[in-house]
Amino acid sequence: MTYTPATQDQLLAIRVNAGIEELAQSEKFAAAEPDMVEAIVSGIGEFAAGEWAPLNRAGDLEGAKLENGVVRLPEGFAEAYAHYVEQGWNAIAGPVEFGGQGLPFTLSCNVLENLGTANMAFNLLPMLSVGAIESLEHHGSKALQEKYLPRLVSGEWSGTMNLTEPQAGSDVGALRTTAQPIEDGEHAGKYRIKGQKIYITWGEHELAKNIVHLVLARLPDAPEGSRGISLFIVPKYHVKDDGTLGSHNDLRCVSIEHKLGINASPTCVMSYGDNGECIGELVGAENRGLMAMFTMMNNARINVGNQGVQIGERATQQALGYAQERVQSARAGSPDKSPIAIVEHPDVRRMLLRMKALTEGARALLYYTAGQVDRGTLGDTAAGARGEVLTPLIKAWGTDIGIEVASLGVQVHGGMGFIEETGAAQHWRDSRIAPIYEGTNGIQAADLVTRKLGLDGGEALTGLISDIARDAKDEPRLAALAADCEAVANWMREEASLDDRLAGSVPFCTMLAVAVAGWQLLRQLRAVESGESPGLAAAKPASVRFFIDRIVPEASGQKAAATAGAEPLYAISTEQLVG
Repeated sequence: MTYTPATQDQLLAIRVNAGIEELAQSEKFAAAEPDMVEAIVSGIGEFAAGEWAPLNRAGDLEGAKLENGVVRLPEGFAEAYAHYVEQGWNAIAGPVEFGGQGLPFTLSCNVLENLGTANMAFNLLPMLSVGAIESLEHHGSKALQEKYLPRLVSGEWSGTMNLTEPQAGSDVGALRTTAQPIEDGEHAGKYRIKGQKIYITWGEHELAKNIVHLVLARLPDAPEGSRGISLFIVPKYHVKDDGTLGSHNDLRCVSIEHKLGINASPTCVMSYGDNGECIGELVGAENRGLMAMFTMMNNARINVGNQGVQIGERATQQALGYAQERVQSARAGSPDKSPIAIVEHPDVRRMLLRMKALTEGARALLYYTAGQVDRGTLGDTAAGARGEVLTPLIKAWGTDIGIEVASLGVQVHGGMGFIEETGAAQHWRDSRIAPIYEGTNGIQAADLVTRKLGLDGGEALTGLISDIARDAKDEPRLAALAADCEAVANWMREEASLDDRLAGSVPFCTMLAVAVAGWQLLRQLRAVESGESPGLAAAKPASVRFFIDRIVPEASGQKAAATAGAEPLYAISTEQLVG
């Protein structure tokens, strides 16, 4: 199935929720004028729909294949990626001094939204490169930046991040990959990397001319745990002083995983230093690698939340199309017993409106988060802190929404949704990874109720809730949810133990995310009622009212779970639990 880019709703979110016009008043983002923004949003939508979307089904059916150490993609992927690079889409938010356009992160999010709605598995390739650029820009030496950033920014080379090992999943501090300093010879000052990493997204492929791996490893005599981790840049091909490519580094893809979904994204097991000659260069300071990698991960977490929007949009469009075509049964209570399109049946209409409202809510939260990140880049520390609070919300709730909407899409199709040929099942299968990678949603919720709860003395989170409450005075359901969020936050700060907070973290994360999304949808509705985006004047009020009247009260219902404490979880022993 093809898709139509959600250009109008994206522009509304970029203007209202991200506040792009305010960002463009700064010197750094002055180029983000309205005409430029509209050209980017419409242009990437057309490109994604025309070149990446047609490859989505073939990518799912054929997938990536490892042949003699080389990952092969279905026909058309190489050409589509080459066109993506040639048209400059990878460079939208890249640093100007290294060939980027220097535009706001908000617009980079839009590029990835459109590409991911067209083809989620394919979109993981540029998404990881964006994160690699961010990490090197903040932590790489000038020499490393000059050596790697121009081609990463252009997309000629791609980037990955290598954290996970077979024995160390979310516990990154348990990694065993080593880095041995080289004291003499042609590689003096560099390091020999040795170890194995798993779940490396796009770890091997032939679409880019080089792959720049960012690898976490441990130096000799480094402290135990996460305090002893360093970050290294390990290219697939050595890079000569003049920037040209040399010989193949001592690294290889051992295998690719057979997954539930995202089959066109090669998820690789990577082996480094089988012959003792895998050469890497240090990024940042010794034993400070996790901090450098988290720069990349925080970027990636927002973009993974973006994937919830992407899959939600694609599944919603497909369900709407099917519901208009599928004729079945007469309308209940109608004197006319002729069968009608299922879109006219109340429960199908409920599911479709829920899909639409959840997707638009997640999009509003996404661009609000991106706008706060951009303000933080401009030096607004309060906005930067708010962006940190919002990141676990968009990652966790956004990806939960992707799964729910994709599942509803299958349900709208009925039995045909369970048949692979319709493509509805692919959206659900693709969506299911997003709550797991880049820090599970449980980890995001834990981050919210530990570090983010007290960020800036608690003001980052408290101020956010206060802003919601102030704007929601005329919306009793949303105002009630804001009050519930405040009550839970206060309980967690003042009464709850750490275990209690962690036990209630997921429901609280959901509550706060829905509150922010509802608030941002309310801002959209007010803008549309004031004449913004006239093409949405009919549809937007319906989706916003559905969200506030039906989804917001559900989130308020999570308050009891958020404050139930940890004791009920341990009311029986582990032995009794497992039987």
